[in-house]
Amino acid sequence: MNNFFVNRLFLFFIFLFTLFLFSCGGMQKGFRPDRKYPPEVLRKDYLVFRHLLEAWHPSLYWYTSKDSMSAYFDEGYTAIRDSMTEPQFRRVLSYVISKVDCGHTSVRASKAYARYLDTAHLPQFPLILKFWNDTAVVAGNLNRRDSVLKRGTQILTINGRTTRQLTDTFFNYIVTDGRNQTGKYQYLSTGLHFSSWYKDLFGYPDSFEIGYTDTSGKLKETRVPLYDPRADTIRRSLGRVLLPGTPPPDKGAPKRLRPAGRRARKNRELLFTRSLQLDSVSHTAFMTLNTFEHGYHLRGFFHHSFREMKEQQVKNLVLDVRSNGGGDASLSTLLTRYLIDKKFKVADSLYTVRRHSRYDRYINNGFLYEMLTLVASRKHSDGKYHFGYFERHYYSPFRNLHFDGHVYLLTGGNSFSATCLFAGALKGQSNVTVVGEETGGGYYGNTAWMIPDVTLPNTRVRFRLPRFRLVVDRQREKNGRGIIPDVPALPTVEAIGKGLDFKTARAKELIRQNAITPPHLQ
Repeated sequence: MNNFFVNRLFLFFIFLFTLFLFSCGGMQKGFRPDRKYPPEVLRKDYLVFRHLLEAWHPSLYWYTSKDSMSAYFDEGYTAIRDSMTEPQFRRVLSYVISKVDCGHTSVRASKAYARYLDTAHLPQFPLILKFWNDTAVVAGNLNRRDSVLKRGTQILTINGRTTRQLTDTFFNYIVTDGRNQTGKYQYLSTGLHFSSWYKDLFGYPDSFEIGYTDTSGKLKETRVPLYDPRADTIRRSLGRVLLPGTPPPDKGAPKRLRPAGRRARKNRELLFTRSLQLDSVSHTAFMTLNTFEHGYHLRGFFHHSFREMKEQQVKNLVLDVRSNGGGDASLSTLLTRYLIDKKFKVADSLYTVRRHSRYDRYINNGFLYEMLTLVASRKHSDGKYHFGYFERHYYSPFRNLHFDGHVYLLTGGNSFSATCLFAGALKGQSNVTVVGEETGGGYYGNTAWMIPDVTLPNTRVRFRLPRFRLVVDRQREKNGRGIIPDVPALPTVEAIGKGLDFKTARAKELIRQNAITPPHLQ
């Protein structure tokens, strides 16, 4: 989670970036994903990892006591008994770093290994699953010919392990803010994260024994093969032009359209990232906002959207931020000013614990971050370096184009970082209703703002190291939870099976209820 001021400081120091860019190495020649590192080499990297977290992380003991965290660090060091591959070493680091309970602090593959993963087309667990509580439901199946495990099928076991056993195991390696579980369930439900962790923790067999319930509720089992994307690509190609009996292309059929140009791709990306639709019948606007990152012309989008809503006399705004992982806090603050009804601060406190340490040479662009901290913060009597501007400055609601109708915020496990600053500021406002699931990001605060990568010297494994602790409001309870919805809208097996947008449906239902019965009479 960055901010406008920090971005401008980055531009001021841009010439320093070039020095570090020239020092960055490319992929190692003869890269081997199965390379093993000797234990003494891994221990050296681990000590750098531990020292930097203990020296720099301002919230290392926010949710985990110092004694407990030290025990986890010792446990990780003891686990390095023999040579390890990079994924095995990353698993050790991920186990330890998850105990910090900070969603902005996470382990990443080395650049060489990341490039390998981008091009290797590795086999995958065949099912995309939606997880919540002790439930797992098929949301997609990579084996398109599978007529058994269709969307909406509830999965009970995978190779003898129950859904609860699987999630309890995976959660030991997944980061989140505080004690939040919704974010971890959502993480496993997104993309190939479940597949990746299954491979890392259990390995891939040739096939999987799947226990499930059929449409009548009966318990059944089936065996499915490991999905190989390379073989699937070959089948698609053969099916088009090589398989015997395949009919020739229809000469009268329309020609295949050329791939879209860069402008068309950019427009599609913008439409996916932020969009506005108006329903004149219900006087309702539906805004989707999937990021607060720069590069998507959000300032202009906000201004245009709220001007159009005012012209069309919109009474209800359904604002979907359930897939918004955050971004620049200046943009989330800007959107807040269109909707909030009082002055507000971004943070009660925002500070870092130091400006340098003896292992800073492993922090990517470490000198630059040191200079930014020097410019942006001042040491206070508590010994911390505070970003005083945001601790003191109050933002006022916009007068022109301010939206005074009812706002329905759709949230979920992917709502994170700057999105939680935005939703948290509006939480409890009389005309705002939070609908959906608990956010993945913390309500009390987070550790973010400046988040450099650290590259360990031998394995080149990276991890994110946030520099500033942000407490939004000291009056809030520090219970490790996200923003709890005013009106829950939770997934069901039926909703996943039918592909229903149950959160938007719940918001529409609330709008209909409010149209019949005014809110002050409910």
